[in-house]
Amino acid sequence: MADDSFTITDNRTGESVTVPVVDGTISAAALRELDRGLWFYDPAYLSTANCDSKITEIDGNEGILRYRGYPIEQLAEQSSFLEVAYLLIHGELPTEAEAAEWIHHITFHTYVHEDITRFIKGFRYDAHPMGTLVSTIAALSTFYPEAKDIDDPYTRLVQIIRLMAKMPTMAAFTYRNRMGLPYEYPVNHLTYTGNFLRMMWSVADPDYVPDPTLTRALDVLFILHADHEQNCSTTTMRTVGSSRADPYSAVAAATCGLYGPLHGGANEQVIRMLHEIGSFDNVAAYVERAKSGDVLLQGFGHRVYKNYDPRAKIIKETADAVFKVTGLNPLLDIAMKLEEVALSDSYFKDRRLYPNVDFYSGLIYEAMGFPLDMFTVLFAIGRTPGWLAHWVEMLGDPEQKIYRPRQKYTGPDQRDYVPIENR
Repeated sequence: MADDSFTITDNRTGESVTVPVVDGTISAAALRELDRGLWFYDPAYLSTANCDSKITEIDGNEGILRYRGYPIEQLAEQSSFLEVAYLLIHGELPTEAEAAEWIHHITFHTYVHEDITRFIKGFRYDAHPMGTLVSTIAALSTFYPEAKDIDDPYTRLVQIIRLMAKMPTMAAFTYRNRMGLPYEYPVNHLTYTGNFLRMMWSVADPDYVPDPTLTRALDVLFILHADHEQNCSTTTMRTVGSSRADPYSAVAAATCGLYGPLHGGANEQVIRMLHEIGSFDNVAAYVERAKSGDVLLQGFGHRVYKNYDPRAKIIKETADAVFKVTGLNPLLDIAMKLEEVALSDSYFKDRRLYPNVDFYSGLIYEAMGFPLDMFTVLFAIGRTPGWLAHWVEMLGDPEQKIYRPRQKYTGPDQRDYVPIENR
């Protein structure tokens, strides 16, 4: 049902068309009735919806985030990352039997082929973990050629399980390779997140068990990062997937999108900013520099949220539990003072620039011992089920075709080739 409608008249021809407004959205199809040669010019897709989706709902004005209708606050408090992953991919929360089967399959697919370990070892000692991870995910496609049969539901599910299972293993191996440490292989008696932390931190200790508080905190962070509608990396996943590429190639491409500092690398930039501020006493001066445009206030503002990011509230609460185990991150006082000063300043309040998910997550990661260049890798682990959910949804949507936006050409008109000796 249309919420409303409006009429557009083509001044060139005098023809008119009624454009329905459904759920706050208009369809370009109605406008093409006037002239099929017309295109929207919408840089960065600020006002363009590229799909219908049932996965994630965001109300940026109210600060609401829901996965398949479930509030993020409830999921972060009561659920687990693997249960949320099942919800995103399958559409419903699992029963006990479904959850047990799901967790079993993911747990027993965590190993990677030994050729993959040798592949990772081939990178330079100082290779950025995200660069290594991107390449390794893409390389997985060569180990599972059947993954190209994306029309078979069972084959799709097997690849989804493999990707969910192997992402933490590959992520941990990229870190161990950079540090020159021997790889710690997965064990089957730990949780998904506990297994990852063991592969990260254990050194010659077969009985190593990560702290349960830190394990739970990282699980919550994975939940908060699991999906976030049509962000850069998810749109990349859908774009590459629309060409009917295998899921490993599509996830590798999505991971490339996440790699950028304006997307997955943002929490790393927050930590760098807090180190640059350096002292509680320097916060006010830094805020003034941000207002003058001299520096950016990292971790504030969001393309969608015009209210306090609900994920930031949860992370702030999670940080308290983490710091009881690790001790206070010395940057926390700077961060809290920065938030206090910014949110009491009309400059930021009028522009609705509130802390986002990146503002506090980096503090937790750093307190837990993760180096800065692993922050985006952690984001990639958490975002994998969201990417896969959108990939599955896109494949089942009869309206979706290969993505092919148009452009507004602004180059030269036709000109004739001039031989090189006459130029």
